[in-house]
Order: sequence, then C-alpha cells, then structure tokens
Amino acid sequence: MNRLKNISKRFPVKMLGTSLLLLTLCLTGCSSREDKNANPAGTNAGTTADANASAQPDQSEPETGTAASPAETEEVSMTDDANPANASEASGATDPATDTDSKNAQTEAAKKEPPAGWELTLPKEDWGLFFEHPGSFEQPSGNASPEDLAWYDAYYMGNAEDKVLYLTFDCGYENGNTEPILAALKKHNVKATFFVTGAFLESAPDMAKKIAEEGHTVGNHTYNHPDMAAIADLESFKKELDDVSDLFYEITGTELAPYYRPPQGKCNVDNLKMAQELGYATVFWSLAHVDWDQENQPSHEEAFEVITQRTHPGAVVLLHAISQTNGEILDEMLTRWEDMGYTFGTLKDLTGK
Repeated sequence: MNRLKNISKRFPVKMLGTSLLLLTLCLTGCSSREDKNANPAGTNAGTTADANASAQPDQSEPETGTAASPAETEEVSMTDDANPANASEASGATDPATDTDSKNAQTEAAKKEPPAGWELTLPKEDWGLFFEHPGSFEQPSGNASPEDLAWYDAYYMGNAEDKVLYLTFDCGYENGNTEPILAALKKHNVKATFFVTGAFLESAPDMAKKIAEEGHTVGNHTYNHPDMAAIADLESFKKELDDVSDLFYEITGTELAPYYRPPQGKCNVDNLKMAQELGYATVFWSLAHVDWDQENQPSHEEAFEVITQRTHPGAVVLLHAISQTNGEILDEMLTRWEDMGYTFGTLKDLTGK
C-alpha cells in the first residue's frame, strides 16, 4: 500500500492510467505471439489427425482365398492416433476416457466383421485334426484355419512360435478322477479350464466349487451334452448354455467364464455365430487322445506316447476328467512338458476374453 502511495505521488493520475493501458496492450500482444508459436500449423494439425482417423483397415479378400485375420486387421488399424493422448491433442478432445472407449469399440467392431462377401465354410460338422508329421512338434491342421475361425471368436490353438500349452478338461460327470487332476495342477502351479455340463454340476456341486476356489477357469459344455449342430434356433441354443451358467452361479456365486466347447466337437458356422452373439468364445482343441471310454482306458505308456508325439507350441490340450489314466499320469505329464521347455497359459491369454 505504501508503494502505491509513493507511485501516485510521483506520477499524475492521468499519466498512470496511460501507462497501465500501454502495459495491457503489450501483454496481450505477447500472449498472441506465444499462441501462434505454440501451434505454427494452426488448424492443419487437426486435419492430419482427421485424415489418419478416417483411414480404414483393408478388408478386401486376399488373393490366397483366406480372409485377413482379425489380428492383421487390428495391426493395420493401430496407427499413432490410436493412442488416446495423441488423438485428444490432435482433435482438441478434452475427455481421453471417451476417446479411448470410442477407439476400443471401433477396434472390436473391426475384429468381428469379416471381409465383405466372405463366409466361413467347414468341411464337416465334426471337429477334426490332421497331423502331417506326427512327432515333429509341428502344429496340426483343423477344419478351418485359426485366422478364419477367429472372426467368429473360435479358437483351437495359439501361436506357433510360443512354447505355451493351454490345458482344458471336459467334465461330463464326476467319477472320482477330478481330485487327482486338481492335485497335480496345484503341485505344478498350473491353471486350467474345466468345461462342465449340467450333469457334472448336479452330481458334484462341491467339486465345482473347489475347481473355482483353486483359481481355475470354468467354461460351458452345455447342460444336456446334445449334438449342438442339430440345433438351428437361437432360443434352444441359448437355453443349453444359460442353464449351465445359471446353475453354476447358484452353486458358486460366481459367473461362468465366456468359453464354450461343443460336445464331441460337433459344430457348424451358424453355431459359431450364435455362440458369438451370446458373448462366448468357442474353444476346440489341437491335442487330445482317446481317453473317454471307461471300458477301454489307455495304458500309461500309450497315453504318454500319443500325448508327447502330438505336443506342439500353442496346443489347446483336451483331456477328459473322467479318465482314470489322466488322473494317474497328469503329474508326470506336467513334469515332462516342463522338461520340454513348455509353460502354461490360460484361455484368457489365448482369446483375450
């Protein structure tokens, strides 16, 4: 306050007002020049971002006749402006979360829409595998390629470059062999997926609880284990899956994982579409052995030989939990796989769901 009084004494009021006006004009001019220097391109920066954002992934049918995979489409669309921070800066958006949600939705849509005019075809309704060189640790061929199946959220094996196995067990009913399977998995700290039916949940609710409590994933193997390829209407298809998920929630208080395995691998393209519409990933397999016949169980040696010969990177392993042989050999089989340099992944790792 004393400094202001001194200034008023030294300068007349009129002169003080003029000085303040000049100071204001000077500050305004400096601010304007700083703004221009901060964005020398003006609105052109936003124009460049708009051009990048409008670029769409190439969804034309490849010359090979195989549809471009969802992974390839996603890679093409992931330009620099897919980063929410970059997009916000270029477009002037003020809500990064909204921008991220929008781009995630666009990516998800791109993954679910096959190229125009392309349609998946399956040679038969029974899931099948072909091992060209058994014992070579090469991946087998299935009824369709992994890339084509992925358009419908369907999977049967992972990356050929990664020595990762995805363990899955089909649980049609409980006969005492699930316990040693769980013990072996716990010993090796391996998490697996158990596909359960209505009969399993009804007859062994405590075992279903234990599977979930020990950190394993529980998927849907239908309530009545029917030939799902014979079901053409969505309502009946949905009921088979809903009855399992409802009972599992009633027993455990937790939601069933969004993975579906068709009984006996029987499936058609319409089934894949219906499962996808209901939010499920359809999971087949790329490694199995004849283990389901209770009257004709393979010997330990036979099981080890077949499983080892068919082991390959990215294998989705199907074992039946009703198999006495599986319950007896799993501990040693896990050790063998570990000695071969394999690690174990989950279906979430495989499918992203």
